[in-house]
Amino acid sequence: MSLYDSFAQTHRQRVSDGETVPLLTGCASAAQMLVLVWPQLGDFDSLEYAWWVQRDAETLRQRSIAVRAVGIGDRASGQRFCAYTGFPAEHLFVDETAALHRELGLYEGLTLNLPGLNPPQTAWLNLMLMCAGIASPGTLREVLRGYTGDRRAPQLIDNDDTVKAGPLLPLSGKTFRWAGGEGFQRPFELATLRLRNMTEVLRHWGTYVPNAAYLTQRGGTFLFDSSGALLYEHRDRGILGFAATMANPLAFLADCAPVAERP
Repeated sequence: MSLYDSFAQTHRQRVSDGETVPLLTGCASAAQMLVLVWPQLGDFDSLEYAWWVQRDAETLRQRSIAVRAVGIGDRASGQRFCAYTGFPAEHLFVDETAALHRELGLYEGLTLNLPGLNPPQTAWLNLMLMCAGIASPGTLREVLRGYTGDRRAPQLIDNDDTVKAGPLLPLSGKTFRWAGGEGFQRPFELATLRLRNMTEVLRHWGTYVPNAAYLTQRGGTFLFDSSGALLYEHRDRGILGFAATMANPLAFLADCAPVAERP
């Protein structure tokens, strides 16, 4: 069975209406299909990836790329996730036990087992070790990039925007211009957005993470053409490693565009 057939035959609960339907429902007329298999919906990677997808939503629409995402959690997790990120609830599905992730052979993350710990406690320990870079290549480098800035990446916060992140006072976009300029990812810009995501999840932890046993599970990205041929895939190998090019996670779409659409 092809990877496309696996997705086409997979049924999961849709967040918008609670119905269990095929993941690729409504994709028949699309030029391409972008399938995002996310980790826990309260995970840094899921929230950040959804931000990028929403940022480029108009480009995706113009290119007739249908986006479908499935994340670990229940319908309440998905509803909170969509309300916060703006990701369309009709395009998000939930998998409470990460069964699809296992079927696809996606990276489970660190799986140390210590005696005396139950599965959620074990997952927490493994997650903390992964956040420290253990069995999670590139995580510490990516955390640092959030603080130091990246001239290869686009500007993330408009100068006229105001961002409220955790205990920090509301920050104007002009603050980041003073810190490093404009037209690129400035110092502390990405770290501020990540702090905002972390604050959101911690405030609603029980909703975002109904079962902590799957905290370390990673996800993947899969792009298909209208015939179901696989054009691109990326399988996450660690926390904050959901894209081959973290400076612009959807950069691969340009390389996979039909020849007539390429710059």
